[in-house]
Amino acid sequence: MPRLPFTARNLLAPMEGVTDPLFRRLVLNLHSPDELGGTFTEFLRVSNQARTARTIQEHLGPQGPIPVGLQLMGSASEALVQTARTAVESGVKLIDLNFGCPSKGALKGCAGSSLLDDPDSLEGVVTDIHAAVGGQVPVTAKLRAGGEDDELLEDLIRAACAGGAAMVTLHARTRREAYAPPAPWERLARAVAASSVPLCGNGGINTHQDLERMRSETGCQYAMVGRAALGNPWIFSGHEPDAAECADFLLSYADGLLARDAPLRGTVSRLKQLLRHWSVGGIADGPDGRRSWLQERDPNKVMDRLHALQADLQPAHRFGQ
Repeated sequence: MPRLPFTARNLLAPMEGVTDPLFRRLVLNLHSPDELGGTFTEFLRVSNQARTARTIQEHLGPQGPIPVGLQLMGSASEALVQTARTAVESGVKLIDLNFGCPSKGALKGCAGSSLLDDPDSLEGVVTDIHAAVGGQVPVTAKLRAGGEDDELLEDLIRAACAGGAAMVTLHARTRREAYAPPAPWERLARAVAASSVPLCGNGGINTHQDLERMRSETGCQYAMVGRAALGNPWIFSGHEPDAAECADFLLSYADGLLARDAPLRGTVSRLKQLLRHWSVGGIADGPDGRRSWLQERDPNKVMDRLHALQADLQPAHRFGQ
């Protein structure tokens, strides 16, 4: 079985509508390979037709020293197998299978977290992809602790391992729990005990210190950060940015979106997606601070506020330097 390509024990989670190549690049630029060991694309949905090499490359974006895994979501089908083969031919270093997406669309399509109710079918998907490409790149699986409850947790972990997964990532909540706090880390310890491959924990990480705490308390070999990285892109290094650095990051994100011909209003909507979670630099502290960003309807005023904050940035801290 090919070795996992990660350069460190901390990973950035795949997040739909967020972890596109632009956002990943900006986060990667903040960290060394010793701090952030790998990232993943937002999931690429595979239904009746295999996805093309061009679509796969658009999801991956430019590659650097920190590996990017391609996340696929679909039920057992020839289209999913062919997409995985095309991905490997395109230079993908790792295939991750999404069994954790709780959206209604995933459930309707017998994909994502719908397979949490059927360990045998989940194993079948992993087996098919591992048989197709597992000799060339690692195949990993990301799942939740169960559907309605966690009674099948150990069965799901064993199913993914039996199918040939090189690593299993467990989001500690069930599908029904969605993102409601808390994320019961005792489920991660149960998963570690049931797994024959490295276990990556996900859910309930809010600070840099939580990364090591999750590994030490649960036995997970890797820790994956999702929504907390939206509010603190520096979470993997522990750096505490000031307001100017935060504004510089957000404006770099906006510049990247505008360079792709995104409209200003749509660009600011994407900024607000981050500001809804923002937790560092003091720029969104307290309900009034956050609300002032989210309720501002004039996109130019949002950009003007960020530029005003950025004006205090020290040259050595300018993004990308």
